[in-house]
Amino acid sequence: MGTLKGFFKAKNPKRYIGNPEMIVYRSSWEFRVMMQLDHGTNVVRWASEEFSIPYYDPTTNRVRRYFPDFYVEYTNGKTFVFEVKPASQTKPSKSKNARRLLKENITYARNLAKWNSATTYCEDKGWTFKVITEKQLGLI
Repeated sequence: MGTLKGFFKAKNPKRYIGNPEMIVYRSSWEFRVMMQLDHGTNVVRWASEEFSIPYYDPTTNRVRRYFPDFYVEYTNGKTFVFEVKPASQTKPSKSKNARRLLKENITYARNLAKWNSATTYCEDKGWTFKVITEKQLGLI
């Protein structure tokens, strides 16, 4: 996941939900998704990290807030919430290094808790939640 970070300048700011001057990307993958959403003819409105979903974090035994990467309304009437993550963070670690194994599995457990809460939250609203990895970047 690239280390590119910065502010995204929307070419179609009226489509953005929130302040179009404050759209932050935290990776080259998020930037790529923003480009697709900003220029996509099938996108009615979109947002990035503009709302939160409460979730129970099993790694700290606390309720936390999860800010999904993207909210998108399409011309076909469907609404999606997307999270952009490396494929490696979407499954349990197989590292042979004990310290790395622990760290990666904590990240995975936290991600899973977020995504389960997001799935339920979206289903309650008639939306679809989906995790996008580097393998699906061009398919949203």
